[in-house]
Amino acid sequence: MASAPTSQDAVDPFTAVESLRAALDQAGIVFPSLAVEPTSPDLRLVDLGRIRADVAIRLAHALQRGEAET
Repeated sequence: MASAPTSQDAVDPFTAVESLRAALDQAGIVFPSLAVEPTSPDLRLVDLGRIRADVAIRLAHALQRGEAET
Protein backbone atom coordinates (compact mmCIF):
# COMPACT_ATOMS: atom_id res chain seq x y z
CA MET A 1 0.00 0.00 0.00
CA ALA A 2 1.30 3.47 -0.89
CA SER A 3 1.99 5.89 1.90
CA ALA A 4 -0.48 8.72 2.35
CA PRO A 5 0.61 12.24 1.43
CA THR A 6 1.11 14.45 4.45
CA SER A 7 0.08 17.75 2.88
CA GLN A 8 -3.59 18.57 2.30
CA ASP A 9 -2.58 20.56 -0.78
CA ALA A 10 -0.82 17.53 -2.27
CA VAL A 11 -4.05 15.56 -2.60
CA ASP A 12 -6.44 16.03 -5.50
CA PRO A 13 -9.96 15.38 -4.14
CA PHE A 14 -11.09 13.70 -7.36
CA THR A 15 -8.16 11.30 -7.17
CA ALA A 16 -8.95 10.69 -3.50
CA VAL A 17 -12.58 9.85 -4.33
CA GLU A 18 -11.59 7.40 -7.06
CA SER A 19 -8.94 5.81 -4.85
CA LEU A 20 -11.41 5.40 -1.99
CA ARG A 21 -14.12 4.10 -4.34
CA ALA A 22 -11.71 1.47 -5.71
CA ALA A 23 -10.64 0.38 -2.22
CA LEU A 24 -14.25 0.16 -1.05
CA ASP A 25 -15.14 -1.82 -4.18
CA GLN A 26 -12.39 -4.33 -3.39
CA ALA A 27 -13.98 -4.79 0.02
CA GLY A 28 -17.45 -5.14 -1.52
CA ILE A 29 -18.60 -1.86 0.02
CA VAL A 30 -20.52 0.90 -1.77
CA PHE A 31 -20.89 4.49 -0.62
CA PRO A 32 -23.67 5.65 -2.98
CA SER A 33 -23.10 9.36 -2.34
CA LEU A 34 -19.29 9.37 -2.38
CA ALA A 35 -18.22 12.54 -4.21
CA VAL A 36 -16.09 15.65 -4.12
CA GLU A 37 -17.80 18.41 -2.14
CA PRO A 38 -18.48 21.06 -4.82
CA THR A 39 -19.29 24.01 -2.55
CA SER A 40 -15.83 24.38 -0.98
CA PRO A 41 -13.23 23.58 -3.66
CA ASP A 42 -10.38 25.26 -1.76
CA LEU A 43 -10.89 22.92 1.19
CA ARG A 44 -10.63 19.80 -1.04
CA LEU A 45 -13.39 18.03 0.89
CA VAL A 46 -14.66 14.55 0.12
CA ASP A 47 -18.31 13.93 0.94
CA LEU A 48 -18.77 10.38 2.18
CA GLY A 49 -22.55 10.73 2.32
CA ARG A 50 -24.85 8.50 4.32
CA ILE A 51 -24.65 4.74 4.51
CA ARG A 52 -26.85 2.06 6.05
CA ALA A 53 -25.85 0.57 9.39
CA ASP A 54 -24.96 -2.78 7.81
CA VAL A 55 -22.57 -1.04 5.43
CA ALA A 56 -20.98 0.80 8.37
CA ILE A 57 -20.39 -2.53 10.12
CA ARG A 58 -18.84 -4.02 6.95
CA LEU A 59 -16.58 -0.97 6.69
CA ALA A 60 -15.54 -1.31 10.34
CA HIS A 61 -14.70 -4.99 9.83
CA ALA A 62 -12.68 -4.21 6.68
CA LEU A 63 -10.71 -1.53 8.54
CA GLN A 64 -10.09 -3.86 11.47
CA ARG A 65 -8.83 -6.58 9.11
CA GLY A 66 -6.50 -4.06 7.47
CA GLU A 67 -5.21 -2.89 10.84
CA ALA A 68 -4.49 -6.49 11.83
CA GLU A 69 -2.36 -6.94 8.69
CA THR A 70 -0.01 -4.06 9.52
